Formats: sequence, structure tokens, C-alpha cells
Amino acid sequence: MQEQQINRFADALYEALRGCSTIAPITSTVDDIGIEDAYRISSALLRKRIDLDGEKVIGKKIGVTSAAVQNMLGVDQPDFGYLTDAMVVEEGEPLSLSTKMIQPRAEGEIAFVLKRDLVGPGVTAADVLRATDFVVPCFEIVDSRIADWKIKIQDTVADNASCGYFLLGQTAADPRKVDLSTCGMTLQLNGSVVSTGAGAAALGASPVRTVAWLANMLGRLGTPLKAGEVILSGSLVPLQPVKPGDFMTVDIGGIGHTSVRFE
Repeated sequence: MQEQQINRFADALYEALRGCSTIAPITSTVDDIGIEDAYRISSALLRKRIDLDGEKVIGKKIGVTSAAVQNMLGVDQPDFGYLTDAMVVEEGEPLSLSTKMIQPRAEGEIAFVLKRDLVGPGVTAADVLRATDFVVPCFEIVDSRIADWKIKIQDTVADNASCGYFLLGQTAADPRKVDLSTCGMTLQLNGSVVSTGAGAAALGASPVRTVAWLANMLGRLGTPLKAGEVILSGSLVPLQPVKPGDFMTVDIGGIGHTSVRFE
């Protein structure tokens, strides 16, 4: 894909992000877009957010970690996007869906906060645990600038892995003292349980495996995961559409709980 096309799609996604609007699927307008092209669009979109809005990268998110979503999109690996300081929602702070989001869906995750760099390739699960300062329960509220969520893997990758906002809980745990494969997750919406999951939902093994995948993926591109960064390891439960007035809580065995209110 030519650089002019890359910038054109990045411009369209940026305008959609800032205007809370949508565009047609990129894959419906370009027949031969590949995953690498989509990541180039994502990088160009990120540069706009940094250069025009002064946002700072504070971490990464991993998406498409469950077998069900991979089968839906026809891929055999996850994807990733960038987290910036403008995407943070503080615990106890309501998130305005009507002014900040388009077609939001919430998911419960385990977030890793790193205390040292992870530089791939060759990063193992043991390396991830040694490099992690702590883990916390987390909400990611994803959004899509692609109309009606009619996405293929190239669309979501180009759209910064459908990132929206994220909220970190205040209860931290040592990942070396929690079985991150078997820890259970319960997600409640307005007081009723809507889904449950376990750590093994992440790549069929553990959220630790998804973080290792990301470190190795970025390592091939010459990019490390840096000390202090937040890494969202992927949803352990299905995406849950949300609307103004909704209140959600997530509880993860051995780690803790957090909540988010939408308005």
C-alpha cells in the first residue's frame, strides 16, 4: 500500500475518533490490504494523536486473544494497539459515553504493570513474571470507528485495535503468587452476572502467554515493552455492549475487583 493511502486512512480514522463518527470498513474499499499495511495505518494514526494532541504512549493492549474471536476474524494470532494517557479513566470517575464514544463495549481483563523492560524475541512466560511489578483488575472499554463493528482483522488493527478507554483497579497482586491460568473472573452489569471466565481463555493458556507474545512480536520490530508501561493482556469474557446509566463490576480471584459507571 502506498504511503499516500496509509495517510489517507489514518486521516479518516483520526477525524472519526475526534468527531465520534464512523467510516466504512477499510477492507471494503481496499481489496489487497494486508496486516502489515494495517499496522502502518495504526502507527500513522498514533503519530497524529501524539503530534496534534500531545498524547503520550503509556502502554499497549492485546486483542483477539480468544479462540472464538480469532475464528470470527479468520486469524490465528492476536493483535495489539497503543495506550495513551488520554485513554485513562480513574476508578470512581464516570465515563461519558455520549460525548466520548461511538459504539462502546466493555470487557474485563488483567493488566500487567512492568518494572523492567521486556525485549523480544525469545521472551518466555518466566521472563514476563520476572519483569512484572504487579497485576490489577481492569476494564477496557473498546470502541470502533468502523461502522456497525463490521470489521475484519485489518480493520481493527488499523483502528488501533479498536481501543477506547481503560480503567485500572486499585487492588494489586503479585503475579508470582496467583495462578493466572485458573483465576476466575466474574463480570456484573447493573447487579446481575452477565459473564464469567478464567485466565486460560487468553490464548488457551494464560494472560502471561499473551504478554510474552506481544514482547516477541514487538521485538521483531525493534520495539521493547518498557518499565512502567501498562499492558492489557486481553479479555477473559465476551464483549458487553454498554449504555449511559450502566454500572459494571469485575472481580478476579486472587487479584481483586474494580468497577466503572457510564453516563
